[in-house]
Amino acid sequence: MHNRRHAQTGQRVTLNTHRWWRDAVIYQVYVRSFLDSTGDGIGDLAGVRAGLPYLKKLGVDGIWLSPFYPSPQHDHGYDVADYCDVDPLFGDLAEFDLLMTDARRLGIRVLLDIVPNHCSSEHPWFREALDSAPGSTARARFHFADGRGPDGAEPPNNWHAMFGGPAWSRVTERDGTPGQWYLHMFTPEQPDLNWRNPEVGGHFDHVLRFWLDRGVDGFRIDVAAGLYKHPGLPDSPDPEADARTRDSVNPLAWNQPEVHGVWRDWRSVCEEYTAEDGRERLLVGEVSVPTAREHARYVRHDELHQAFFFDLLSAPWNADAFRKVISEAMQDIAGTGSTVTWVLNNHDQVRTVTRYGELGTEGSGLGAARARAAALLMLALPGAAYIYQGEELGLPEVVDLPDDVLTDPIFRRTGSRARIRDGCRVPLPWSGHASPFGFTSGAESAKPWLPQPAYFAEYATDRALADTRSFWHLYRDGLQLRSGLPQLGDGELRWLDTQPGVLGFVRGDGLVCAVNFGSAPTPAPVSGTPLLSSGPCAPGVLPGSTAAWWVGDAVNP
Repeated sequence: MHNRRHAQTGQRVTLNTHRWWRDAVIYQVYVRSFLDSTGDGIGDLAGVRAGLPYLKKLGVDGIWLSPFYPSPQHDHGYDVADYCDVDPLFGDLAEFDLLMTDARRLGIRVLLDIVPNHCSSEHPWFREALDSAPGSTARARFHFADGRGPDGAEPPNNWHAMFGGPAWSRVTERDGTPGQWYLHMFTPEQPDLNWRNPEVGGHFDHVLRFWLDRGVDGFRIDVAAGLYKHPGLPDSPDPEADARTRDSVNPLAWNQPEVHGVWRDWRSVCEEYTAEDGRERLLVGEVSVPTAREHARYVRHDELHQAFFFDLLSAPWNADAFRKVISEAMQDIAGTGSTVTWVLNNHDQVRTVTRYGELGTEGSGLGAARARAAALLMLALPGAAYIYQGEELGLPEVVDLPDDVLTDPIFRRTGSRARIRDGCRVPLPWSGHASPFGFTSGAESAKPWLPQPAYFAEYATDRALADTRSFWHLYRDGLQLRSGLPQLGDGELRWLDTQPGVLGFVRGDGLVCAVNFGSAPTPAPVSGTPLLSSGPCAPGVLPGSTAAWWVGDAVNP
């Protein structure tokens, strides 16, 4: 235990620093793109199990599995037809139990991705709703409403779906006539659940307990700010803004105050299991809200343990911008007694190598250097960190996938490639010099579900492990140092006075992290040889687009 003063009130907050989640490093496994054990070109749970020793060697504390539940796969599993089973595409419950056994043996914690905002249009509840009359109890589990205009031919309000198009679809009633409309904030195949109906909350209480009873360590919660909608379903004040972004901007559909009651209930369930065996279960939310202060409301002591802080991911490559978002997170989020949950990549975002460089097919040397520096920065920050699969290999975004292989519903609904996510979901390269690069064990004719470019050979795992200069070794070395240095993951930071364009801070018992966001070398804030650096780094000099760690050296005045 140690104490820390609340950044705003000055009151002392007691923190339980031994809780595993506070400074954990979790590896996000996008199951269908990780490793295929059956030869069908799609990753599966047995493939995840086969990859556990690799992840143990990398040094992560746990894994987060993307949805593997029964699903028609309109949004790659985020359209769930049954929350308490495994889709045959990925295996079965027996295979999941084997995965849990192996993960426990290796000391790797397992988080599941749970999707409470919406289900699949093939979920038994929604099928029952379609077969039922307006005003029925079956339809009350969703947001059904009469249309506006003559004969109800217009949607009930002007809301836009996150993946393009209107947020409403009209059903055909049992007598064959046009009927009511139902709300879907993503795709028509993902009807939103009505959390004002207590039956919905009761169902998810059962779902949580089903998986907790199978030994999982917690849940990543999809769309955690979006469960409740304004009860009157009024028009959005700015529908054009809603249509321009994939982020949650409609204040009537997101961040409603009632959602916090859900997280108090879910926290109580987790605490119940923790009390039984002392093994703390984690709730980490996908919370897209405008400010760090609003974000902090979700991680109060009786709600979510953590919520992803996306501002670091979205910050431009600029020292002042990074310092601003880090400072706000430390003040507002860490001030609650939680720790910040840092992330630079995930399955919905352009990979850092490409995002920080030039948007070319293979990224750029500049993008790779910046991505390496950002990785060391993130791993030095107080709190938890999430690594998206392939991030540790330095994979760039695949930006030239042909239209006929794209599967993202955003592309299907808009016809635009502007915000599609397939490019960061291309299956991992494991070995060899040509596709499928060891991803699938099938015959030569077997193809990964998304095509891998030829240049993936340069990023294959076997090459990364053999090259001590690779991204993989940078991550592995950073994770090893992080686990061995007191208070590196948890605790506080103190900013240093540095040269323009350089961000520097002190952590724990004297570890210094500095990042040169510029292109020209600059004097380092520490005179000695770095303990670890993202690129070649001579004593006393910090090259451009480079991060370094020092321990035990005096900070330059």
